[in-house]
Amino acid sequence: MSAQIPESHKDLIAGPVCATVSTTFEDGQPQSSVIWTKLDGDNIQFSVTTTRQKAKNMEATPKVSLLAMDPQNPYRYIEVRGAVSMTQDGAYDLIDELAKLYVNKDEYYGGVAPAEQKEKEQRVIVTLTPTKVYAHG
Repeated sequence: MSAQIPESHKDLIAGPVCATVSTTFEDGQPQSSVIWTKLDGDNIQFSVTTTRQKAKNMEATPKVSLLAMDPQNPYRYIEVRGAVSMTQDGAYDLIDELAKLYVNKDEYYGGVAPAEQKEKEQRVIVTLTPTKVYAHG
């Protein structure tokens, strides 16, 4: 069963509004991280490196909760719960696209992070397919 993000709150996912993604450790403890997001049809995409804890958590338990709050009105927000999938295909293109949207840098590596860091890490695209959406405000 999938859910849709309402038009009234798509701007919070399409960026440049930072969102928080929550994953769970194997023992059930939650872990939250601030991320950059974009809409991909009815899904949400973001980029992570495979060595980060959130990537390891999503690999073990591919269910997350994402929260994006309007920076001008904290009572207007959206929570999206669902399942995630990950792929390496296009991951570096996505992080560059997000860097342009969020911080106006043409490239993530060399613009936001040191250029040499690109050779030291592997990125993936995480696609969140919503199963529950709660939009407020």
